Amino acid sequence: MSLFHHATMAMATAAIVLSAPAVSQPAAEAAKPAEASIPFIDHGGVRDWQAVGDDRIYIQASGGQWYLATLAASAPDLPFATAIGFETKGVDRLDRFGSVVVAGTSYPLRSLVESGPPPRKK
Repeated sequence: MSLFHHATMAMATAAIVLSAPAVSQPAAEAAKPAEASIPFIDHGGVRDWQAVGDDRIYIQASGGQWYLATLAASAPDLPFATAIGFETKGVDRLDRFGSVVVAGTSYPLRSLVESGPPPRKK
């Protein structure tokens, strides 16, 4: 084969590879934020928090970044709590495997994702 023929074959192969359709994810998976973690949770890692309903908490890390924690079950006392605690699994960081303690009851997290600040109260 000539050098021209090899170059043409390589370009044709590249065109086939580049024009292959992309594999798309379902919209729900593509839009789901990545799980996050808050480091140094036991050593001043939280600056502020705000409950939103009985199953979501906005948590502000000491660096200013906000996170949204969603509980696996409703915590009836959460909207009225003046203090909460955090339980981790042996590491000094809160992630989706941790729990939030409200009025002495531990509530496992379903998710913990980066977020903007909580919505303003009306």
